[in-house]
Order: sequence, then C-alpha cells, then structure tokens
Amino acid sequence: MAVKVLVVDDSGFFRRRVSEILSADPSIQVVGTATNGREAIDQALALKPDVITMDYEMPMMDGITAVRNIMQRCPTPVLMFSSLTHEGARVTLDALDAGAVDFLPKNFEDISRNPEKVKQLLCEKVHSIARSNRRFSSAAVAPAPTAASPSAAPISRPAVSTRPAAPAPAAPARPASATGAAPVSPAPKRKAYKLVAIGTSTGGPVALQRVLTQLPANFPAPLVLIQHMPAAFTKAFAERLDKLCRIQVKEAEDGDVLRPGLALLAPGGKQMMVDARGAVKILPGDERLNYKPCVDITFGSAAKSYGDKVLAVVLTGMGADGREGARLLKQGGSQVWAQDEASCVIYGMPMAVVKANLADAVYGLDDIGRHLTEACQ
Repeated sequence: MAVKVLVVDDSGFFRRRVSEILSADPSIQVVGTATNGREAIDQALALKPDVITMDYEMPMMDGITAVRNIMQRCPTPVLMFSSLTHEGARVTLDALDAGAVDFLPKNFEDISRNPEKVKQLLCEKVHSIARSNRRFSSAAVAPAPTAASPSAAPISRPAVSTRPAAPAPAAPARPASATGAAPVSPAPKRKAYKLVAIGTSTGGPVALQRVLTQLPANFPAPLVLIQHMPAAFTKAFAERLDKLCRIQVKEAEDGDVLRPGLALLAPGGKQMMVDARGAVKILPGDERLNYKPCVDITFGSAAKSYGDKVLAVVLTGMGADGREGARLLKQGGSQVWAQDEASCVIYGMPMAVVKANLADAVYGLDDIGRHLTEACQ
C-alpha cells in the first residue's frame, strides 16, 4: 500500500517540486497540499495522511503551531523542512519538541543541482517515518517540554555537591517486545566509568533532551554525544541542551578535555574521537562515510582509549550506525545499552545492536537517565 503524504508549504514552486519528487516513487501517493498551517490541520483531519511534510514560515499559522495542533488532534508523523542557518536550527528543534519526527534542509540549489540525490533522500525519509506510525501515538506525541513551557525553563545549576546523588529506585522490568527483541533489563550495577558515550539519529534531539535533563549537576563521568545532524545545527542544539540541563553541554572543539558533568556534542559534518589522555580530536568529515558525525567512529576510539571503562548507549535512529563501534566496545569489556523498541521513534540503530547480541541492557527512554546516574559511581 502506498504511503499517503500531505505536502504543506506556502511556496507554490516548492509544493509542486516536492509533490513531483514524491509522486515519482510508485510507493508514495501525494494525497493533498496546503499553503499554511490552518489548511494543514484541516487537510490532515480530512485526508488522514501517513506522513506530512511541513514548512515552518507560512502565513495564517506557522509550521510549529500547526505541528502542535496536529499532534493533539490527529497525531501524524511530520517531516520538517528547515533552512541551514542558526535560526533555522533553533526553529527546527522547536518543531521536534512540538512533535515532528525528522527534518530535511530546505535548499533550492540542491534541488536544482542534485535532483536524484534529493529525490532519494526525501523518499527514504518519508518511508522511514511512515514506518514509525504504528507506535507514533506512544513514542512521538508526548514530546519533551518546549523551551517556551514553564517546565522547560533554563535550569540554574546549583553548586556541585561533594556527595554522589542517591540512586533512584529501580524500574520494574518490562516484558520482551512482540518482535522478539531482548527483554528490558533490571537496574544496572555501579561502576567507575571513565566515559559515557551516547549515539543517536532520527528522534535523537528529543530523546537526548529527555535523558540528559535527568542527570544531576554532579554527574561523575564525562559524556560524549553523537547525533546525526547538519553542521549548522549542532551548536544551536548544544546551546539548547545546556540551558535545559543541570550538567553542562557544549559543541565539541578540537582539544577539548573530558571532565565529569560535561557533555561534548560532536559537531555536524565532522568526526569526533577521544584519546587516552582525555582529550577530544575533531577531524574533517570523510566523504566515504555516510554519517558525519559517525557513532561507530567515536565508539571505536573510546574502545581503544578506555578499554572496559566505557558505558555506551544507542538511542533511536535509522540504520545501523553504532553497531560496529559497540562490537569493539564489547570486545574491550565495556557496557552497551540500547533503547527499547516501544519508546523509539525509529527502531533501527538500537535494533541493530540488540540483534547482534551486543546489548548488555535494554531500557525505555524515560528510564535511561536515572539508570545512568545509578550506574556511574
């Protein structure tokens, strides 16, 4: 059955071009278009599409407001189009908070210069987020609070206590998933980890926000974060996380030093490695690699530098990035956790780790933060 798509954009050219690209795929059907957010809501209710592509800046009602309304009235996976600017990044992150699943850069030059590449990427995105629809109501409709909401106001970091935070009570184990994935694991054992490494892709910005906002200011281990994201977005994302979290978060720079309570986010378009001295190396993105940054690259460097003292976590995302890095970590004696299927927007990267029998534990998204606090001495 074809994936039904609603295309929303105030630009007639962009609506037509996106519709043409999608309609060229025989397994995708464009069922309607809309020119503003209000039309988008009406069309979503009437047409019940499987996926909505959404612009942000539109008359009558902007894309973020439209996404928020759609999530409340007829939850549907939304793919946002975004400009590759700092402001575009901020707006896109707001849209993801509102419930959008994923985003693509809105670049007219790319459409003209690389039409086949754009077609492939757009159609792949539409198909992947359409597959998330079967658990969409439980995974993506209850987004983390937006920066505009009182509960997400920037946190004033208290003075760091000299005592470790008390471990939270263990969560009851959940049953195995219907697809045969490993059962969710009990609370972890404590260990003096030298590094926590978290890798993610589609659905990752909201997932990382949920995990990191649970960590105390005196979290005892350094963290590195690898999120598949364009170069223009990672600085804005790090700034956003830093305002919302008790720990500190910054976009990683070459020569940064790992330290407890600091999370370093891999810069988009580049690769991040760590060395045994506790320093971060930022390298140019290799065109031979699909992902820049790449979870496997960072995990592999952590395995080489820290042996059995790494706790790695693989969160929601398409594909299998992180699996081979997790394999190297396991060979060195480190621990690997995976997000469970039920709480993933896209159960790709965690599934790859679980199916390869590399996951020491499988946790729901809202349990991971407190389990990290329990596990790290």
